[in-house]
Amino acid sequence: MDAKRWQKINDLFDAALELEPARREKFLAAACAGDEDLRSEVENLLASFAEGETSFLEKPAIGEVASLIIDKQTAARPRETNGKNREDGFVAGTILENRYRIIGLLGKGGMGEVYQAEDLKLEQTVALKFLPDELERNDDALKRFIGEVRTARRVAHPNVCKVFDIGETRGRHFLSMEFIRGDDLSSLLRRIGRLPSDKAVEIARQLCLGLHSIHEAGILHRDLKPANVIIDNRGRARITDFGIAGFEGELKESEIRVGTPAYMSPEQITGREVSARSDIYSLGLLLYEIFTGKPAFEADSIPKLIRKHQRETPTGPSVFVPDLDPLVEQVIFRCLEKNPAARPASALQVALALPGGNPLEAALAAGETPSPEMVAAAPKKGALRPAAALLLLAGVLLGSGLLMAMSKRVGLHRFVPLDKSPEVLRERGRELAAKFGYPAADSHHGFVRELDYLDYLKNHDQSAARWQKLAAGQPAVIKFWYRQSPEPLVPLSGGTVTTYDPPPNVSGMAHLYLDTEGRLIYFDAVPPRVDADAPANFDWASVFSAAGLNIADFRETASEWSPVRAYDERRAWAGKYPMETDVPVRIEAAAYRGRVVAFQIVEPWSKPAGQVPYQGGVSSDVSGVILLSTFFAVLFVGAWLAIRNVRGGRSDLRGTFRLAAFLFALRMLAWVFQTHHVGSREELGLFLGGLQSGLFWACFAGLLYLAFEPYLRKYAPERVISWNRLLAGDWRDPLVGRDILVGAAAGLTIIIFSSLHYFIPVWLWNAPPPAPQSFSNPGGAALLGLRGFPVLFLNQISASLVFGFMVSFLILFLTLILRRKWLGYAAFWVFIAGFALAGDTSTANLLSGAIWALVFPTYLLVVATRFGVLAIVSGFVFHHLVVFYPVTTELSAWYAGDFALCLLALLALAVFGFYTSLAGQKIFEPGFLKDIEG
Repeated sequence: MDAKRWQKINDLFDAALELEPARREKFLAAACAGDEDLRSEVENLLASFAEGETSFLEKPAIGEVASLIIDKQTAARPRETNGKNREDGFVAGTILENRYRIIGLLGKGGMGEVYQAEDLKLEQTVALKFLPDELERNDDALKRFIGEVRTARRVAHPNVCKVFDIGETRGRHFLSMEFIRGDDLSSLLRRIGRLPSDKAVEIARQLCLGLHSIHEAGILHRDLKPANVIIDNRGRARITDFGIAGFEGELKESEIRVGTPAYMSPEQITGREVSARSDIYSLGLLLYEIFTGKPAFEADSIPKLIRKHQRETPTGPSVFVPDLDPLVEQVIFRCLEKNPAARPASALQVALALPGGNPLEAALAAGETPSPEMVAAAPKKGALRPAAALLLLAGVLLGSGLLMAMSKRVGLHRFVPLDKSPEVLRERGRELAAKFGYPAADSHHGFVRELDYLDYLKNHDQSAARWQKLAAGQPAVIKFWYRQSPEPLVPLSGGTVTTYDPPPNVSGMAHLYLDTEGRLIYFDAVPPRVDADAPANFDWASVFSAAGLNIADFRETASEWSPVRAYDERRAWAGKYPMETDVPVRIEAAAYRGRVVAFQIVEPWSKPAGQVPYQGGVSSDVSGVILLSTFFAVLFVGAWLAIRNVRGGRSDLRGTFRLAAFLFALRMLAWVFQTHHVGSREELGLFLGGLQSGLFWACFAGLLYLAFEPYLRKYAPERVISWNRLLAGDWRDPLVGRDILVGAAAGLTIIIFSSLHYFIPVWLWNAPPPAPQSFSNPGGAALLGLRGFPVLFLNQISASLVFGFMVSFLILFLTLILRRKWLGYAAFWVFIAGFALAGDTSTANLLSGAIWALVFPTYLLVVATRFGVLAIVSGFVFHHLVVFYPVTTELSAWYAGDFALCLLALLALAVFGFYTSLAGQKIFEPGFLKDIEG
């Protein structure tokens, strides 16, 4: 049988397959009038194909014979026309609907005719696709034709043919689409046999990216074959013909088997299912022909051909092309797996598995926002050389040791006596409260710092040994607070009992401060509401003794501060601390019905609670307004951008959910450890408060991620490769390990610099100033031992994530606003340096502050732009955790347990980054010393 007759049979078979069985008979009678043999051939094909629905394994469903059937052209080179009428079409020069001028016929097949035309309104060349007359009268075919426009317009990709609109003229429907000058792949392969290997890889990758964009829009092509691929005059592949494409969730069971049987997957041709992996199978058949110039399966009969599709593996492409890259053969065989689950999950995976190239760069060059999967799968290995990885790990270990050694000269907690643990001080507070007549049912405690004494020493003592006075513990710069109540302490907000929450409004509540040696500094108690007989001559000497003072060393004076509680006796004394004779103090005290209700050591810098003058001023008010305005601006602009990105399909919804879920889990775990739980119904309120807080911060972070992450992925995707790999679960990727290790080394380096800049005045004036950054958390969780470890750890992990993305987004935002990378970087550097310098000028350390202002923004800029989001997050993790824990060399100290746990966790993370970044390389190899020397 000659090729022309096979072409006619193929066209009639395709057209009849689109019709309902009731209409096929009339169609074939009209189309095959006078040629009963032709009609019989087509009907036999249709019957065999239909039988394959129920008995596929015994008698395979029918398809085209690849070695005989010549694919019809859907958009080939324009044919010459001389203006004469065609029996079945339009002549050149015909104007349709006062808009389109026909130039010539491009192709004709069972699914219609395609013309080249000029759009007179837009002055551009387009292609017009017309339905055949027999399908115009078929409602299902017409509906599918209209659906082709609806489906195709969802896809916008350089490797997919654009479809514009649908129209009607002379009772015939047509769609207008992009005119592509070039050949369809079927014609090209017939002429040249196969594509050169390098060009084949290029075309294959373009087809993968185009098909991936189709699938990303939720569409299945279902008819991917050489005739539906055009190679334009620039050598770029374009996927065409969405005639039977559809949305995956909308395909009916009866539509599954619609398509070209020779290019259907086994599951599609049997009508079992159709999915993106079905298109992947068709893609594999297409790639096979591109690289070999031959169809994947050949047979001398139709049943044998389909049986091979179902049961056999095609001949290896390398048999026909001996020098074929093994990766190509591997990719093709994976696409042609009989089990859909064994095929690649996406066309993007196929593109990335092909040798060479970078689809991420291709997407960026096309002006697209690469998907998170594309960024995560970008071909950037990131493995470190063994020498570099080992030097970074050594830097982390040495930096940790150096910080521990420096803590004795830097950490405030190393100047203050901290021999008594929180448990000992808590028992001391309970004992004093009971001694003063206030039994406890519930209690809570913590640490606070009061740095006013440091300023007092700087102003009143210029000696080199002034900071050694902190070792006396009086006056106290670190204070232990203790609260107790005859009822459960239920905080009104935050779930954590503080020095002011819940308010002291229950009779019998007591609140006191102790210094780190257990001496009383402050006492406040709520007296009973029912009066009782008062004993005469209250013994104030016992209260002085609890404060480590001798009442005989003080002289009585007039009281200046009115007690907050009801009292019937009010006293005041003046004197000095026993060990610090230069600091004058005054004792204010009050009693009610024989029990002390107020006691406070008033120091020169002390201010009465509830009567501190408002210190805000204009600058404070303005900064508050700016802060609130910035917060709400970020919130509303972020919400607008998030909605816009989600609607545009640019947002990483899966990554956002994972990030929000992770932050929510962190916040809820932190709530478990930091909340003061009570065994009563109030616990439900505490849980709801924690749930509300966790949901707010998770949703807030997710909202900002939806708003800004697509822009970071589009304009600086190299900064989120390792982050997306980590988010996708590929935590053992060498690039992930590299960025964690780099962040660890950078974070510890910046901590050392922040500590060294406190040493500069030491070298110049031999007077070490205190550095309270090791105890800079207001809640004092760093000095609660192991109880405070999870609170700080979880809070700082979540804070590091937020800060890392804030830095990355700010750099990108300034770069986009100023339209130049160097300008954006400079603006960010100046912005951060200004904040850093402002923070140090207040301490009068101008030289050290200037050095810190140079180093800190440089560190942020280099790490964020050179290594990316994960590295800067890792840097913040190491920076925050080490800074907020009490670093010490005395590992036997009671407060060293949480620091040791933190240090072990960080070192384990650094070792993980070191091991992963090597990607299996051996450390000690012959070239190792050369790497170090080089």
